[in-house]
Amino acid sequence: MLNSDIGLRDLVDNQKSIFYLLGQEDKDELQHHISLSQYKKNEFIYKEGDKPNGFLVLIDGKVKIFKEGVGGREQIIRMTKPLGLIGYRALLADETHNGSAVTLEESLVCTIDPDFIFERALKNPDFSFKIISKLSKELGFSNARTVTLTQKHIRGRLAESLILLKDKYGFENDGTTLKAFLSREDIANLSNMTTSNAIRTLSTFANEKVIAIDGRKIRILDVTRLERISKLG
Repeated sequence: MLNSDIGLRDLVDNQKSIFYLLGQEDKDELQHHISLSQYKKNEFIYKEGDKPNGFLVLIDGKVKIFKEGVGGREQIIRMTKPLGLIGYRALLADETHNGSAVTLEESLVCTIDPDFIFERALKNPDFSFKIISKLSKELGFSNARTVTLTQKHIRGRLAESLILLKDKYGFENDGTTLKAFLSREDIANLSNMTTSNAIRTLSTFANEKVIAIDGRKIRILDVTRLERISKLG
């Protein structure tokens, strides 16, 4: 069950949100410039080639952003968690989306009037800098991932993807189960490999007692060893 009230409070009160930097008057005004959309699992938020219709913030759920390559194969570019920004590069660049965004589970997305964002960015340098900082971090992440996905071997790529999921979404209450239940195809698309290779490598990690698998649930049993595999590539 998605809780829009808690999510919207987080939008302005959580220090991790860019809107935390707005003054109280602007925070109050923000409420008049947003709309909420609920999405089912595996539903498109936008598709590659679409024109942005607003500044998108994930309130609840999980979203993957991917590009379609040769033969229709997907490459997951990044994953988003609550309070994450979606598709804002295209909006700021006045371009169409160069990738697609799809929900990994039931999700709630907030759309904010672009004029509100641009006006506050001009008035509030801290707010502007926060947006620039987020773009810069995403660029750095993309550069690092490009090297990873082209130079690491299969084991290193998959290990890094599992660590990425751990860092992005964390663990369930048991402290070992990833709080992200991806299909084998999604894990493969995140790791730049075929689904069959992802399945085989996951099984190898399980046999080595690095992870344990129960359907889509993955438990990380040895984080240190997984990080070593990722580092050695």
